[in-house]
Amino acid sequence: MYILPSVTGYTDHNLAMCSKIISRAKEFFTILRSLQDAESSDPYIYEEEVQIVKMNGDGIPAVNMYCGNQTVFVCEKAVSKISDPGDEQMTEASNLSDGDADDANDSAHVLQTEMGPQPLSVMKARQFLSWYTLSQNASMSAEDTNLPLYPLWVRCDMSDPAGTTWFGAETVCVGTKVTGVKLYSITSKGSTADKQSLTTLEELKQEHKKRHHPSSVGIKGSARFSLFGSTVVENTTIESQSSVTVDFKWSHVESILETPPLSSTATLNIKIASGDMRSPMFEMYRELEFLLTLADGLRTGETEWMEPLESTSPVNLTKAYLEELQNTAKTLQDQAARTPEKTSKLKSETETPIFNSFLERGDLDFVEQLWVRMRKSVTSYQDIGDCLKLVIDALRYGDIKPWIHRDSSSSLSKLILQSYHQQIEHVSLTGFTPVNMLLEMGLDKMRKDYINYLIGEELTTLNHLCFYLSTEVDLQEQVIRLRKLHHLLEIIVTCSTFLGLPYDRLFLLTQLCLQHYRTSPYDEEHEFKLQIKPALISHFYQKEHPILWGVEVSSGHGPREVRTSLHLSDRPLVDHVIFETDYPNETVNGDSEDPAFFSTMAYCSLVNFA
Repeated sequence: MYILPSVTGYTDHNLAMCSKIISRAKEFFTILRSLQDAESSDPYIYEEEVQIVKMNGDGIPAVNMYCGNQTVFVCEKAVSKISDPGDEQMTEASNLSDGDADDANDSAHVLQTEMGPQPLSVMKARQFLSWYTLSQNASMSAEDTNLPLYPLWVRCDMSDPAGTTWFGAETVCVGTKVTGVKLYSITSKGSTADKQSLTTLEELKQEHKKRHHPSSVGIKGSARFSLFGSTVVENTTIESQSSVTVDFKWSHVESILETPPLSSTATLNIKIASGDMRSPMFEMYRELEFLLTLADGLRTGETEWMEPLESTSPVNLTKAYLEELQNTAKTLQDQAARTPEKTSKLKSETETPIFNSFLERGDLDFVEQLWVRMRKSVTSYQDIGDCLKLVIDALRYGDIKPWIHRDSSSSLSKLILQSYHQQIEHVSLTGFTPVNMLLEMGLDKMRKDYINYLIGEELTTLNHLCFYLSTEVDLQEQVIRLRKLHHLLEIIVTCSTFLGLPYDRLFLLTQLCLQHYRTSPYDEEHEFKLQIKPALISHFYQKEHPILWGVEVSSGHGPREVRTSLHLSDRPLVDHVIFETDYPNETVNGDSEDPAFFSTMAYCSLVNFA
């Protein structure tokens, strides 16, 4: 880092150099302040070879250790484009056919995307930290520093002996006044399975004491384990979009890589993607998929029909169902009692007993049973129209007197109610009307499925579900809310089935999800967090290897606290350098008795302003 010489003995050259450094620091401050005030997060290109990005710190594992979800500035090497419009490569592409040109452009885009973030030299990184520090020092700068800058982090290329991968700086404030700057350095090493080569706890303590000379230190441990997600089968990793991890925090660390004690605080990080074939909700997901297909068709005018699950045509299925109703003389109560037998004939072979026990209802009414048959067989608008015409004609001529749930709200249900009084209004089965009617049937049926589970398991009440069950909004919004409700069930059922969480945790998780989705858009990438007692999941992690393990030695308090930490991980915490290692950068160590860990050390120092 640049250190300004004392005023005594200044030469003209010294003064000129100092003046230039201060001038550059002011210029750098102005750029950062403008980026901080701007609403946009577009990168700023500085001196052609450096870009400055304003982003959330929790998106960068190494930075997240210190900044969490704070907004930060990240300096990195500007990634040049693969090709410009005037390049020879583009000229050649212009001579290709449209299809070939598209392929060429796609390839170029992929290449550019795969470049990823690039580091700066350690020397350049030190320069940026010097400017940042000088610009925040009121005695060295005439700039208005009442509003502190966001923390600055610079990607480094490991070109120094320590193998530095990040430099960072953040302001220290008393009230609104900047009184100093904390400087961070992060060093990294490739993976190793040799535990003897890892930094020991005593070495970490001594390193902290050597830097800060504290009278006493505090030690905290942290660890993350994977409970559900990617699996390893015969040394092959089967990737999953779903993941459930658990973060532990505890005090009184005694050794490197120790198992978190049962006195730790534990937080589940739950991210579940719909459509996982391992999920008991998979059949329900396929039903939702068909409903989404209908909704997309109404919205875009184009429908990509799913492969039918039934070999019999939808018209023949509907005819057979109507004939079954016509030929029976039993009461409505008898029909209700026979419903499980009827619907079981249409169950897909892929349905699992666990799914049936969770969400299969034994009280499907006429409209719901018709939906079951149609969603497994229709492949065109014509199919839908033909099936509904058969049903409406049977109602009009009094051939059937089906029963329906009292709270059914679909258009077909209303026609059935009218048929009880021999007064059926005319319905024109043209345009998108049949699709609308079928979509309403599916929404009605699936809402009842979800209510049946959530209320039956006493995880919520109807009052808390009002937002998701409302039919006062348009059909597209109803579909969005149903999809949110489905995602909620995917989360709850996964945590119940695979983790065996107790009722009180499932109840709380349900409330968290319901509250989140009332105001937030549908997002399978969102990570729900749930506090849990370690004893509830001890059998999952106590014999497993962590995917991340850390220990932190600290001293001082509040803004003057300084920390030295070691983090061991099964994948690099740094994505802008390639590590020399004999071990693959995998996220799952599998059954290995001696897992390999990447090592990341973080150091902190405090610079006080006079």
